[in-house]
Amino acid sequence: MSWILLIEQTLNGLQFGVMLFLMAAGLTLIFGVMGLINLAHGSLYMVGAFAAAAVAAATGSFVLALVASLVAAAFAGVLIEVLVIRRLYDRDHLDQVLATFALILIFSEGTRWAFGSFPLFLDRPEYLAGTVTLPFGIEYSKYRLSLIGIGLLVAAGLFWMIMRTRIGIRIRAGENDREMIGALGVDISLLYTLIFALGAALAGFAGALIGAIQSVQVGMGEPVLILAFVVIVIGGIGSIKGALIGAVLVGLTDTLGRFLLPQIFGLVMTPSAATSVGSSLASMSIYILMAGVLLVRPKGLFGGA
Repeated sequence: MSWILLIEQTLNGLQFGVMLFLMAAGLTLIFGVMGLINLAHGSLYMVGAFAAAAVAAATGSFVLALVASLVAAAFAGVLIEVLVIRRLYDRDHLDQVLATFALILIFSEGTRWAFGSFPLFLDRPEYLAGTVTLPFGIEYSKYRLSLIGIGLLVAAGLFWMIMRTRIGIRIRAGENDREMIGALGVDISLLYTLIFALGAALAGFAGALIGAIQSVQVGMGEPVLILAFVVIVIGGIGSIKGALIGAVLVGLTDTLGRFLLPQIFGLVMTPSAATSVGSSLASMSIYILMAGVLLVRPKGLFGGA
């Protein structure tokens, strides 16, 4: 096994993790502050990806495509928060699950009607094509390395906003005691709409960034949504720090598991059997990680911290 290949796979895991963080950060904010189970979060990821692909095809600009993903996802988030979600805050979680699952179906069919059933492709810009040489002669994708940097910058900006700004103070206060900040004159409805728009924009942004690696297609958000739920359970509901650490752990566990386990089983099995068993166990590894964390920390790594 080449150590250079191992480092490359570790970087792939980190890239996957920071993209998961963009999904999980919005999801944990929405659930932590608003107490809402939002199954439609993956649909907002899809909306961002399709908006980016459409704008990139029309203008040829990757930057405009990213801006479009933020605007389209945030607008869709505001729309569904005002029209649907606002009526669910005081309802049972089962009602929230049913309503947001219905939104998944509406977004999927609406996207299929608008863009068709065939996948779209978002080309990465020329200046991010190719590879860059890292220390020790490691060749790594410029685009994937840029995703790591962008994800970490967004994480830093989100931490700054939550901890250092007035809106961040209101978000943290709303998480702890929403009735009290309402009594102090904060417009709770507006705060909830802003939080939902922020979470939606982060999800759409993640969809656009990943859209240049894989195809943009209907239903692409649901597998990522499942992983985002795993991330917030591991990190702790409502914790941005937990979402970042949980996302990196999930990204590294999934990527390195798929790389290492087939090779380990290859020592005692035929190559085809080792690949099959190793890939199956790698798919289970993140759930084993989640179970292990919950055995030690039932509220997640930073739950209630």
